[in-house]
Amino acid sequence: MKAMEIKPDIFWVGAIDWAVRDFHGYITPKGTTYNNYLLMDEQITLIDTVKHDFSHVTIDNIKNLTDPAKIINLVVNHIEPDHASSLDKIMSLAHDATIFVTDKGKKGLDRHFDTSRWKFKIVKTGDALNTGKYNLIFIETPMLHWPDSMMTYVKEVRLLISQDAFGQHIATSSRFDDEFIECASFSELEDSVIDYYANILMPFGELIKAKIAEVQKLGLEIDMIAPDHGVIWRKDPGGIIQKYLDMANGKSSLSVAVIYDTMWHSTELMTLPIMQGIKDEGVDCKVIKLRSTPMSVAIKEFWKSRGCLVGSPTLNNLMFPSVTEFLTHLRGLRPKNRIIGAFGSYGWGGGAVKEAYEEFKKMKLEIYEPGAQVLYRPSREDNQKCYEFGREFARKVKAYHAKFI
Repeated sequence: MKAMEIKPDIFWVGAIDWAVRDFHGYITPKGTTYNNYLLMDEQITLIDTVKHDFSHVTIDNIKNLTDPAKIINLVVNHIEPDHASSLDKIMSLAHDATIFVTDKGKKGLDRHFDTSRWKFKIVKTGDALNTGKYNLIFIETPMLHWPDSMMTYVKEVRLLISQDAFGQHIATSSRFDDEFIECASFSELEDSVIDYYANILMPFGELIKAKIAEVQKLGLEIDMIAPDHGVIWRKDPGGIIQKYLDMANGKSSLSVAVIYDTMWHSTELMTLPIMQGIKDEGVDCKVIKLRSTPMSVAIKEFWKSRGCLVGSPTLNNLMFPSVTEFLTHLRGLRPKNRIIGAFGSYGWGGGAVKEAYEEFKKMKLEIYEPGAQVLYRPSREDNQKCYEFGREFARKVKAYHAKFI
């Protein structure tokens, strides 16, 4: 994709990664984009770079607009390698550029590059940069989602360049939300937003609410949000801000995710009557087998649902390894406002369900006890107990969900 003007004299000069499917362990079946932006003002200013594999793409896009040596300012909103690992290649062309970055961002860049010949300007919230007709205002957003993170607001055109916030992992030739919706669908875009939030930003809900409140307190009017991944929000930037507030407040659907794995199908057989019990109680349900599903998808489905039942056979008195991995991922994301329970099969000695509940307690989630357990394969009587377990869990989910309406 060639450079594209998104506001007067402000251009997208990024790259599209159609092929990436593993993003540091997070599955990206739709690929992604690495977005960065060039302001063609009196002081030519580049905001962010791209992943090093695509440095030639952004350099070519810049060259189609100007000589990179004419770049006066280079803003680094975030030092993660998918945004900053081509910084050295850009600086080899823009010798005289000054890098604007947070204090922690500078310290991080020092660990990745030989920065001794580069000029830096350390910035904090409220600091500004005048490039001619434009004034850039910097907003620190530490731990959204790295300590160095910040956003850049272009005052005159009400443009928020939001770094990783409000992004999505989508490789698309559509640069804007309305274009994508016209070519694909709103539901696909919304699902990608949820997927991105659940797997990356879930732990930072309170920080997100605080930062949105801070932006509102600063009185920054926004009519376009340009993230570093995915489409640019120009049709309804207020809508994506509200979506983030909803997600930060733990909003979910009245549904249950049954997430399990199985060894000799006994735990898998338990999911059938459990699912039927949930459905018969009027609650939607999705059943997810871990070894057949990317971890990031399982995390997303957990996040979308108010309730979750985790199923595991017992192996060596412990949970099945894929279930342990899932709960380890989940605990690191620090979920809130969800109710959870466990079920599983065992042979001569149990242990998986007990261990699952120990993990739930570490996460401080709302817990539904006791779990459902079956010796070897479920009998007809066991199936009825699983059905009742599903129905009762669905009742608890409905009662718990009512607290958030």
